[in-house]
Amino acid sequence: MSLEHFLQKAISSWMNEEGPDSDIVLSSRIRLARNFKDFSFSTLFSQEEAMQIINVIKDCLNDTDIPEVGRLEFLQMESLQPLDKLVLVEKHLISPNLAEDSPYGACLLSANEEVSIMVNEEDHLRIQCLYSGLQLNEALQRANALDDFIEGQIDYAFDEERGYLTSCPTNVGTGLRASVMMHLPGLVLTNQINHLIPAINQLGLVVRGIYGEGSEAIGNIFQISNQITLGKSETDIVEDLTSVVQQIIAQERSAREALVHTSDIQLEDRVYRSFGILQHARVIETKEAARCLSDVRLGIDLGYIKNISKGILNELMILTQPGFLQKYAGGPLRPHERDIRRAAFIRERFDLEKKDNSEGGNSL
Repeated sequence: MSLEHFLQKAISSWMNEEGPDSDIVLSSRIRLARNFKDFSFSTLFSQEEAMQIINVIKDCLNDTDIPEVGRLEFLQMESLQPLDKLVLVEKHLISPNLAEDSPYGACLLSANEEVSIMVNEEDHLRIQCLYSGLQLNEALQRANALDDFIEGQIDYAFDEERGYLTSCPTNVGTGLRASVMMHLPGLVLTNQINHLIPAINQLGLVVRGIYGEGSEAIGNIFQISNQITLGKSETDIVEDLTSVVQQIIAQERSAREALVHTSDIQLEDRVYRSFGILQHARVIETKEAARCLSDVRLGIDLGYIKNISKGILNELMILTQPGFLQKYAGGPLRPHERDIRRAAFIRERFDLEKKDNSEGGNSL
């Protein structure tokens, strides 16, 4: 399979779009947790109930034109290969829990992969909408439209005082988890991130790694989301998170300006060393690739590197993960083999970028 063809099939459309403040905010996500009335929660249900839930949601959504969403493709976890499930996790379309621990799990995906619905994960349904940049309100609007469509056909577990009922008490109420993925190299390099994270936590928000709870913040990418779902409206939750994110954006830009002012040549040297590694390395591990990609993206944002699109960095942050590398290779790879493939993949992707720029009359 050629790289061009693989990229066309592998990349979600939202990854190549530039939303508001996309130099710092990579993506915005809204996730709604919902459960069916008169069914046991996923942690306690029987196989029969699990299959009933799948059949009900298939009848409701499969091959149906949904307002503002279109048609959704149904995928049952047990019919997918482990590598395919890993790729869906790396694209943030399903959770690791659904991929690994849900024998009766399924998901529904929109064609552009901006919308995904996990079935029989921790809750019966987890409705997710993804957008590029800082677009939490837009993601909430689409998620609510889909939620209303489903609720028009299915009775949810709902309490007048507590709101939507969920398996985990921390999701009771709105069932809403709003999150943004942020690239914060300035705050990391100036050591401000160590003071910022505790302050964010005190505001009722939580900071996690690239794949959510329990994951590591590699490549200076952090996921920031709300903790409180009860006692606040969906609009209030989104507005509060947006306000904090806008303050973090301002601090990140200030930190970048300070780095340029105080350490310009050192910062430029760091960027170009990382650029050189990505273009020429023959073996590269996940963490080193993520660090170098972060440096190069910062270099693009600051104008050190020209004629390289930020989109290529968005792609490579995802495509250099183990699942994608093995998918492109056509089968399982040992860790060292993945490191070799990763380096070759990155070199090939930069060569493709050079080719595109050359055909367009530009040069690196």
